Amino acid sequence: MGIRPVFTHPWDLTPAEARALQQRLRSRVRVKPLPASIQVVGGVDVSIQKETVRAAVVLLSFPDLEPLEAATAELPVDFPYVPGLLAFREGPVVLDALERLRGRPDVLIFDAQGLAHPRRMGLATHIGVLLDWPAVGCAKSRLCGEHEEPPPEQGGWVPLMSGEEVIGAVVRTRTGVRPLFVSVGHRADLKTAVELVISCCSRYRLPEPTRWAHRVAGGEPLPVAQQLTLF
Repeated sequence: MGIRPVFTHPWDLTPAEARALQQRLRSRVRVKPLPASIQVVGGVDVSIQKETVRAAVVLLSFPDLEPLEAATAELPVDFPYVPGLLAFREGPVVLDALERLRGRPDVLIFDAQGLAHPRRMGLATHIGVLLDWPAVGCAKSRLCGEHEEPPPEQGGWVPLMSGEEVIGAVVRTRTGVRPLFVSVGHRADLKTAVELVISCCSRYRLPEPTRWAHRVAGGEPLPVAQQLTLF
């Protein structure tokens, strides 16, 4: 079954062309609450080894967060490393992995930025727009914006600001640990995105969907009893 883009664009672009495309895609972003009933959450992560980029998508049941399925894909690295343009290095292989899924998640959480991006077009937003699928960015570090220190308790958060604009949230997913940077990808709003990420952090700082996706992207399989498909 998998998920396929509702529209595509050329990926073989210069950095200047890529930035211009990001600006055009911004008008397609939809900010709205996530679905009220979520049963399956997908986590997306990407690893790069030398000249190869590998994407992993892992589906987990929600709210019990049991791994259901994983799919991976690998492609040569074709786009140079340019801050703010990582979607053009990682986007094609993520789309390839998403098409290999048997099931369909209700929402995708990316180990990447969404609107918390200089042109409001991080990987979570870019892929969410191409798929027209609910997507949330949940990054381990800040790409842009300013913020105060969030409360130390689990669930505490403060807005991530770019001038007067709220572009994300700085979220404490576990008491006393470093925060994560959550932002809207597509067909999500900040409130429900933050609630989802916190609900997916059962034992660790990282939400279970992206934590599993990171492990699978690094070559670790899902538990054999739970693995439905792994490419």
